[in-house]
Amino acid sequence: MGKRRFSSLELTLIVLFLLMTVVAITLIALFVVQKKVTDDAMCMCLHQKCEQRGCCWSPLDERNAPWCFFSKQHGYTVESVEQPSPTVMNARLKRMPSPSLFGADIEELSFHAEMQSQNRLRFKITDAHKQRFEVPHEHVSSINNIQASTPISNILEITHKPFGLIVRRKENNKVLFDTSVGPLVFADQYLQLSTMLPASYIYGLGEHVHRNYRHDMNWKTWPIFTRDAFPNGGTHNLYGHYPFFLCLEDQSGKSFGVFLMNSNAMEVTLQPAPAVTYRTIGGILDFYIFFGDTPEQVVQEFLNLIGRPVIPPYWSLGFQLSRWDYGSLDEVKRTVQRNRDAGLPYDIQYTDIDYMEDKKDFTYDKIKFRDLPQFADYMHEKGQKYILILDPAIATSKRVGNAPYDSYDRGTEKNAWVTESDGKTPLLGEVWPGETVFPDYTSPNCIDWWVDEYDRFYKEIKHDALWIDMNEVANFKKGSTNGCADNELNYPPFTPRILDEVMYSKTLCMDAKQAWGDHYDVHSLYGYSMVLATEKALQHVFRGNRTLMLTRSSFPGVGKYSGHWLGDNAANWNDIKWAIPGMLEFSLFGVPYIGADICGFFDDSSEELCRRWMQVGAFYPFSRNHNAQGYKPQDPAVFGSRLVESSKHYLNIRYTLLPYLYTLFYKAHTTGETVVRPLLHEFYSDINTWSLDRQFLWGKHLLITPVLDPGVDMLEAYFPDALWYNYETMEALPVRKQKYTLHLPGDKLGLHIRGGAILPTQRPAVTTTYSRRNPMGLIIALDDNSQAAGELFWDDGDSRETVQNGNYIHYKFSVVYGVLTMQVTHAGFQDPNNLRFENITVLGVPYPPMSVSVTEGNNITNVLSADKIHHDSSKKVLFLRGLSLSLGKTYIVQWDQVMEEYQRFDCYPEENSDEAKCKERGCIWEPSHFERVPWCYYPKDYGYTATEVTETDSGMTLDITRNRKYKSSGRPDSPDINYLRVEIRYHSEHMLQFKIWDPTSRRYEVPVPLSIPSTPETNEDKRLYKVIITKNPFGIQVIRKSTGTKIWDSSVPGFTFSDMFIQVSTRLASEYVYGFGETEHLTYRHDLNYHTWGMFAKDQPPGYKMNCYGVHPFHMGLETTAHAHGVLLLNSNAMDVTLQRTPAITYRTVGGILDFYMVLGPTPELVVQEYTELIGRPVLPAYWSLGFQLCRYGYANDQEIADLYRDMRAAGIPYDVQYADIDYLDRQLDFVLDPEFNGLPALVDRMRGEGMKFIIILDPAISGNETRYYPAFERGIEDDVFIKWPKELSDDIVWGKVWPDFPNVTVDDSLDWDTQVELFRSFTAFPDFFRNRTARWWHREIKEFYEKTLKFDGLWIDMNEPASFVHGTVGEKCLGSPLLENPPYMPPLESKHRGLNHKTLCMNSQQFLSDGTPVRHYDVHSLYGWSQTKPTYDSLLNVTGSRGIVVTRSTYPSSGKWAGHWLGDNYASWDQLYKSIIGMMEFSLFGIPYTGADICGFFNTAQYEMCLRWMQLGAFYPYSRNHNGKGNPRQDPVAWNSTFAEASRDVLNIRYTLLPYLYTLMFEAHSKGSTVIRPLLHEFVNDKATWDIYKQFLWGPALLITPAMDPGAVSVDGYVPDARWYDYHTAKYVGVRKQVVTMPTPLDHINLHIRGGHILPWQKPENNTHYSRRNPLGLIVALSDSGTAQGSFFWDDGEGIDTYEKGEYLLTSFTAASNSLSNKIVHNGLAPADRLILGVVKVWGAGSTQIQQVTLTDAAGTSHPLTPQHNISTQSNNALITQAPSVLGPDESSSRSNRDSDGGQKPC
Repeated sequence: MGKRRFSSLELTLIVLFLLMTVVAITLIALFVVQKKVTDDAMCMCLHQKCEQRGCCWSPLDERNAPWCFFSKQHGYTVESVEQPSPTVMNARLKRMPSPSLFGADIEELSFHAEMQSQNRLRFKITDAHKQRFEVPHEHVSSINNIQASTPISNILEITHKPFGLIVRRKENNKVLFDTSVGPLVFADQYLQLSTMLPASYIYGLGEHVHRNYRHDMNWKTWPIFTRDAFPNGGTHNLYGHYPFFLCLEDQSGKSFGVFLMNSNAMEVTLQPAPAVTYRTIGGILDFYIFFGDTPEQVVQEFLNLIGRPVIPPYWSLGFQLSRWDYGSLDEVKRTVQRNRDAGLPYDIQYTDIDYMEDKKDFTYDKIKFRDLPQFADYMHEKGQKYILILDPAIATSKRVGNAPYDSYDRGTEKNAWVTESDGKTPLLGEVWPGETVFPDYTSPNCIDWWVDEYDRFYKEIKHDALWIDMNEVANFKKGSTNGCADNELNYPPFTPRILDEVMYSKTLCMDAKQAWGDHYDVHSLYGYSMVLATEKALQHVFRGNRTLMLTRSSFPGVGKYSGHWLGDNAANWNDIKWAIPGMLEFSLFGVPYIGADICGFFDDSSEELCRRWMQVGAFYPFSRNHNAQGYKPQDPAVFGSRLVESSKHYLNIRYTLLPYLYTLFYKAHTTGETVVRPLLHEFYSDINTWSLDRQFLWGKHLLITPVLDPGVDMLEAYFPDALWYNYETMEALPVRKQKYTLHLPGDKLGLHIRGGAILPTQRPAVTTTYSRRNPMGLIIALDDNSQAAGELFWDDGDSRETVQNGNYIHYKFSVVYGVLTMQVTHAGFQDPNNLRFENITVLGVPYPPMSVSVTEGNNITNVLSADKIHHDSSKKVLFLRGLSLSLGKTYIVQWDQVMEEYQRFDCYPEENSDEAKCKERGCIWEPSHFERVPWCYYPKDYGYTATEVTETDSGMTLDITRNRKYKSSGRPDSPDINYLRVEIRYHSEHMLQFKIWDPTSRRYEVPVPLSIPSTPETNEDKRLYKVIITKNPFGIQVIRKSTGTKIWDSSVPGFTFSDMFIQVSTRLASEYVYGFGETEHLTYRHDLNYHTWGMFAKDQPPGYKMNCYGVHPFHMGLETTAHAHGVLLLNSNAMDVTLQRTPAITYRTVGGILDFYMVLGPTPELVVQEYTELIGRPVLPAYWSLGFQLCRYGYANDQEIADLYRDMRAAGIPYDVQYADIDYLDRQLDFVLDPEFNGLPALVDRMRGEGMKFIIILDPAISGNETRYYPAFERGIEDDVFIKWPKELSDDIVWGKVWPDFPNVTVDDSLDWDTQVELFRSFTAFPDFFRNRTARWWHREIKEFYEKTLKFDGLWIDMNEPASFVHGTVGEKCLGSPLLENPPYMPPLESKHRGLNHKTLCMNSQQFLSDGTPVRHYDVHSLYGWSQTKPTYDSLLNVTGSRGIVVTRSTYPSSGKWAGHWLGDNYASWDQLYKSIIGMMEFSLFGIPYTGADICGFFNTAQYEMCLRWMQLGAFYPYSRNHNGKGNPRQDPVAWNSTFAEASRDVLNIRYTLLPYLYTLMFEAHSKGSTVIRPLLHEFVNDKATWDIYKQFLWGPALLITPAMDPGAVSVDGYVPDARWYDYHTAKYVGVRKQVVTMPTPLDHINLHIRGGHILPWQKPENNTHYSRRNPLGLIVALSDSGTAQGSFFWDDGEGIDTYEKGEYLLTSFTAASNSLSNKIVHNGLAPADRLILGVVKVWGAGSTQIQQVTLTDAAGTSHPLTPQHNISTQSNNALITQAPSVLGPDESSSRSNRDSDGGQKPC
């Protein structure tokens, strides 16, 4: 290399340059009085040197701004101007006298400007006397064929001294480009131009890594000069050369683009003015300015100039695999095969340079790749393609065996190489094969050689397309093997801030010669020229086939022939982010076939990163996974199931949408539209989109929101102002023009369709070869106006110039008001596969159409059969299936839009409505064709009108007035109340109340106390909701602020408030409604097809639509956003709710007021927690009550119980509690022991002494016909505790009849029931448990019975609805108003024709609240069981001194504070198994977690298999009791055979093993309100598949129970949610997730699964909990995918009173992570006697490498070695902890275990 010689001036300048800290050029600072333009070469120069250049010096306090800037003495003046035509302007410029910056200034310049079209201005500045280098762009012709009609003078203005030009937008005269702010500099090797811009929203310039799509204007300088460099986030130049930017002017969308056609090294500085300065070191200034009304139009104008993109072959839109250095063809094939075997959609396999012989072009390694000539055939057999790579550099060395390298020799003969400066000697460098020459693709000789060599090579190695790389051009030597000469080309006077700041670094000497000129000028055109040459080669070889080219180096116009990838990125989370701005920029540059190396080229990719990258990469136009030599393989199949399944899922979506993507490329090819598109192109009026670059669009309509950060599953995304549909769920998003949090777990990315879209689709396959044979379809996403539009372009996918030749099909699709027009606009192609449109999916259709018709052209219309039409009302989606519409024909598909009929609210809910009755109420009568839609419905303004609203920080108060335009509600006995008061209270951030009542008359209000915050939430910002009042008709709207979802909207017609009939309706947020009870529901989620459910406490066995024992007017609603809320109507009168398809709910009640409480969640679990915070947290049951329990109605004597107890113990079946039903009572009298059970007290004492517990039953009804002294009745009379008539009617007791028999009678069971009641049942009185005196009386009776007769541990209260065997009273003649028994409106209750008093008391019976307030039984009937529960619980605790348990049949909100509940007198039938799950899940919502059904059924005879399956299911009821009715055979576990007993024992042993976990769940319910029995949707709410699951359930978050519940079942289909799950029985990871799995279920087996990431405490089971509680505590540590887990453990003495409240308990948390299991004592108030020892720790998912060592470290730091037992096959590890201190006492805090450092997953 020759030594560089510097002039003295240059040495001075270098010294000054070294003092610089920031190079900032041409400052245009609006904040300085004088506009200052940077002298960049002297940025931050010393004062003296600045003035030597004739510049100005002014220090600033802005570090990046230049202190040295041009004076007004620099630049050029205009000597002459001419305008030869209206569209052309010419000028001659002369340099102003001033010091030179770099010498060789050009004194006279020529300026030429022309309007080339309506939207394109070109101006060109060059030497007036000497030809300078100009880019020989093949697509940009010389200036001619002017098409503009706009006079150039309307656009362009020239300033004369100094010269400047001002470009204006013709429409508004807005200045877009103004160079008058600074001087033009034009020297031989330094050209500079600065311009002001109208806005700071700049996009483009490249190629670089721009971390954001929108440019930072704060003095950023970007060099442009093609370079082989790593895209690592720096500001250096990369592979391509793009001096083009787009400027968005304002929210109108008007934009312009600026393109400098110059290929010399340059830099562009962006300044905050805003302004831009160009500096280039050669060529001319050849600018194009493009005007657009939108950003998209600017791109189209730019591509009109440089060439619109090629349509890639269809197969190239498939997924692609590559890597550098597979090592051999065998490894390539193994990679291909494993991804084929995985079922991965996958079209293309690459080979990188490792296929070559010594990395030489046009050769292949005949050893490692010996079968390469046949490899394309191998790929083609499965419909796949093969692409190989070629680099430009050609080796000079011989081939293997010293054979000639013919390609080099022929090129030398052709003079094909770039030469040294002498123009003769080939320039030598070094690239992959060693010493190389470099083809001069600008030379015709070289192009001929290249075409010939490629043709020869293709004949040897068949392949499908070509990848060209290293064409910047890259050289591993600096310039050449001989260095570079010392001249002004290699060392120009000014070097832009390119990487290394040496012109020839990693490339050729600048004085090298090419046909187009000096390499100094054409360097950045090397890749472009190679593309042009390669296009000729591809055309020659593939002829009529389109094929594909992929290039690394590029220049504007390359997209006409080639795609591009974003270079050699790395496997990190930055590069996955920065790929999106890169793709968006190449969309601007006219290269839409673009993508990044998926999973990263360099470095090893983590599974999470690769999984996330595969998701987003599925939506890169060029979708290729590629990595580098020396790193781990990263093809999807190598990672395993989770990544594979996620990849397959999104690649299948990609393949489904390929017709849409292909159509986008057609649009790019024909109009220049972008494919990958920034949101601002579509939503330019929304300033929020101007900086978005972590989301992108496919075309106009598909929004992709990937996860780009580790460990993220909740992502805040922005949704512009449009209607958006979730692609995967098809549901409309509830937000627009705002940020919205998406739940995107590890296998999800955000994918949304814009309303107004019609997307053509095709059924996917594993390759496009096969998918192109599959039926097509349409996805239609209706916009706000129920309209949509789209296109389809279709050709053979492979032929060249199909558009030009007309060999294609083009459709235009449109939907307007239910009419889809599929219009063929061009039909020049007949697909050989006879494709048809099979399915059409229409999103945003709220109601099912009455009919759908299809018309072909002008032919006869056909109406689709019902089996081809499906409507999902919850998602509002219409599916049309099996259409068979031929591709290439025009069709009209029409569906009848149904809008109004589901919006009706029933005005006549009673039976026998007719038109006359309807209109009498002022309502509308209109028959409907839809089943159950009301024919009589309210007019829109029926209801009340709000008058004056008073708002405060804590709520609202308003008065409302009935709209008297309409008649009364049509119930004369229930007069309307015309004036009402409404109060809305903001109780907390997540809870509000709205109450409506009559302010002029006191009405009954529910006396159930609620826990309301003492102070309201007055800070609006903290509240999750906002409330809006609609005035006419009056309504309340509650809106979730985070999503905009209306979760309550009662602004609908029909609101009625009369004395004995109140009705209010509200629209729902979705059709997902859960709750309301108590009654039997067939599914957990409500069917909203106009179903009405009555609620009124009644002694009614479970049955469909039969109101049962309790009343719970509470429901949970799931919103489409997966948020949840809960609503309680605090009203205890007889009521019903109607659920309709609007979706909406209508509440109707016959008294009281409307008092609603709403909790906002936002998760289902939080809804329950917030609800129980309001009504009261559930009781913590005694530990023993979680054991198995036995009972039956029909024990003949105490010996039967003794025998049962004996047999159960002998069978070894765990069993804690024995019951006595009413048989133990003499004549069913409370507190009187039957003589047949005289031995029961001694038996109970013995059982209790052996760790058992005993529960007795008590009914409320007290006999009043006793002939002997009956203390319970007599003392009740004395204390006046029984319910009576109002004094004005009678002072007598309201007598009923229940179980007690008359004294001295013999009951004849052969008589019918009613006769038995009349002849044998005693008169009974009903205690009024509201009264304090009754509570005292009840306590005394219980205490005396416990102390004098029989010990017990718990109480079971039954028949407390209250039930009576006569209707109303004995004689069935109720006193007082008959309206109370048969109100004007009767809800649809069981036997409603008999009145409200059917099987209970008269409604006019009088009760008294604790404060003495009289109330009618009419109002408080459904509170009877509730009122009995607390006195019973208080008595139990006081009498026994222990916690015990109360089980009650009748419940109301807050009953769970004191009692559990069983689901009533069910039947021994198979359907009762799954219905019991629904019931338990509903009572979980109601705040009563201690619940279960009578195992094996109460009524009827149990069948063997059914009872065994029920025992398995019942083993996982929180309240696990086998109970059956009188007259039926025994069904307890030892009543069958030994097989049954063994199976029962085994499953109950599992229950008992997990009781510590269940008890901890009960504690969490008690302390936090969490659910115990948990629907899957509570844990996986973002998986909508779980929203309808009710035949599986969870214990808390971690134990999944999938029971068999059908006769003869040997397997069960169960859903495995999206988590890591372990089979409980085997400890094996199940290996599937988020899918339905068929699980083997032999008769002795129930499927149980533990969720990874959770730690469950356990104990070895024993015959009862008295003994099992003494065993060491074990842990099941089920590791998550990341090897972590956590859990907690609660422990107390098991039956102490208020142990939690008193702090007498232990609470510890466990955490497993990073090879360690630790526990943290949260609270320790445990008595020493109750402390536990930690025993066996089971670690599941511990890995397959043998664990060598486990240690336990106590709180003192002492280590204790443990002995691990590692099962390699199950990857589970058991560590037995012995001879170590208790880890659960005060001296122990953690345990830890280790394994050999094998890099595998670490166990605990």
